[in-house]
Amino acid sequence: MKQKVHSESSGCSNCEHDHHENHNHAHNHDENHNHDHDHDHNHDGSGELNLKNEILPLVAILSLYAPGVIFENQLHNTFYSIGEYLLFIPAYLLSGWSVLKTAGRNILKGRVFDETFLMTVATLGAIAIHKLPEAVGVMLFYKIGELFQDIAVSRSRSSIKALLEVRPDYANIQIEGELKKVPPETVNIGDIIVVKPGEKIPLDGEIIDGNSQVDTSALTGESVPRSVRLGETVLAGMINKMGVLSIKVTKLFDDSSIAKIVDLVQNAKSKKAETEKFITKFARYYTPIVVFTSLAVAILPPLFISGATSSEWVYRALILLVISCPCGLVISIPLGYFGGVGGAAKRGILVKGSTFLDTLNAVNTVVFDKTGTLTQGVFKVVEIVPKNGYNEPELLQLAAKVESHSNHPIAQSILKAYGGKIDDSEVRDYEEIAGYGIKAKIENRVAIAGSDRLLHRENIAHDNCQLEGTVVHLAVDNIYAGYIVIADELKEDARQAIQALKRMGVERTVMLTGDNQAIASRIAEQLGIDAYEAELLPEAKVNAIEKLLSTAGKHGKVAFVGDGINDAPVIARADVGMAMGGLGSDAAIETADIVIMTDAPSKVAEAIQIARKTRTIVWQNIIFALAIKAVFIGLGIFGIATMWEAVFADVGVALLAIFNATRVMK
Repeated sequence: MKQKVHSESSGCSNCEHDHHENHNHAHNHDENHNHDHDHDHNHDGSGELNLKNEILPLVAILSLYAPGVIFENQLHNTFYSIGEYLLFIPAYLLSGWSVLKTAGRNILKGRVFDETFLMTVATLGAIAIHKLPEAVGVMLFYKIGELFQDIAVSRSRSSIKALLEVRPDYANIQIEGELKKVPPETVNIGDIIVVKPGEKIPLDGEIIDGNSQVDTSALTGESVPRSVRLGETVLAGMINKMGVLSIKVTKLFDDSSIAKIVDLVQNAKSKKAETEKFITKFARYYTPIVVFTSLAVAILPPLFISGATSSEWVYRALILLVISCPCGLVISIPLGYFGGVGGAAKRGILVKGSTFLDTLNAVNTVVFDKTGTLTQGVFKVVEIVPKNGYNEPELLQLAAKVESHSNHPIAQSILKAYGGKIDDSEVRDYEEIAGYGIKAKIENRVAIAGSDRLLHRENIAHDNCQLEGTVVHLAVDNIYAGYIVIADELKEDARQAIQALKRMGVERTVMLTGDNQAIASRIAEQLGIDAYEAELLPEAKVNAIEKLLSTAGKHGKVAFVGDGINDAPVIARADVGMAMGGLGSDAAIETADIVIMTDAPSKVAEAIQIARKTRTIVWQNIIFALAIKAVFIGLGIFGIATMWEAVFADVGVALLAIFNATRVMK
């Protein structure tokens, strides 16, 4: 039984139907986060990892380090151990220079206690007590860990990079009959550009000549090409597959869909998740505690324990410093969230920041707009009911003739369903009766098409006023001929979307619409939606979302999914604003928290699933890293763990956490 939230009856059905619901979600997120990761990694100018430049220094370090370890005793026995220093000190500087430089720079800036400081103190201390292989080993394996981190980040960025690669390099502008290649940024609104087969469409515009198929995968994630023809709108970033297209530019490059997507992706990292903020604060207190604990381990035991030597306890303190480095946490947690954002982008879901992945985890109520979100936003003839001797083809042909001069979407749906040609000479005395319908002469007979109110106005006898949905009634010479039911077609995966949310434990699914009660009730029943509100103006939608927010519970969150200008206040008020329509709404791309580029409502459940998987992996890393470190800290204090175990506890844990974090991409 559906919960009918809005219960006023709309009376007899009529064909007036406000079906365009668009939004302009205008709330801005101004959080900015500057993450200082100062290690010098080799990237090319595009920010892409240059693996060759990373591996060559490692080869040089290993060529010094390996012989040093193999012949350690012989080198140690040289004059003042000079052979040992000649091999290990260059290897130490090559492997640890970026860490030493960063630590020094941070100390000058007043940021003393971080992982680079711990690494520097521990390794310099190891050199001071003549543990050179261990000192180089710590820096070397840390450098290897950083390389794996960069590879993981590069992999998780690859799906997002595909969006950046569709940024067009040039536009063919038509000037005095000739084509000239120019930067897209220099093209103005109203200019004519030509896009040849295989080229990227550089700016948003309207096709004024030609037809083709376009690859929209960069914008939507869908691999199936889309047919476009004269008069249709195409967007920057699409790839023309077949015919030559002449396009009249309707938006400047900076306002184009692809420019907005690129900006979205580049700024996604500025929205930090609460877990990331927690780790940043945790490290701020954790690192000084570790430093002073290590200092106590080095100083106090030789003073109070008989037989304890300073060199032994200094070594234990240095081990403690290396073990305690929070690298696994500092690296893997942001990487886990970045992987979540990248994994979502790979599936056509653009998340504006990791904070929204965190919020999705707490969503227990999902609210949908109807038109354009759960439905196609396109009218379609779904039922033809003839009366008084007419059959279905005759009734549809009659309706098509009466509606042939109308541009109303309902009239267009009837003409599309009919599909045949109409002789204009057969239609005379065409008259639109505002708020009622149409009257015209068809083959010298007076025909009407319109709402139930038109039948009453013309005193035409008919048997049912309480028909559900959008209905066009027809009559000829005052005799009722039957009716045609028009409906906004449901999206293919709409029901699947609602079922998936319920399987995931979402407590409530709600639909808000400006449509009448009958249509809203039918759609809610078909999809299995828990509750609905109908006949809502934009301000009434805000009141509805306010009520839902107040009943979501202390820790529950409300997500709203919409696609229209009318939805702007609701999306602004919801905990998570999700926009349908990467192809339909610039406002959605610009301002929504999450943009579903494929227009598929089933992606809402997929987004929540990705958010949950991301959170699980992040917390696995946190618990795993802290547990391993706690064990090895104990072993280090009691002298059981050596510097090599310390390297595992630090770099090994970081590597395992990195590998675990990349699972969210799959």
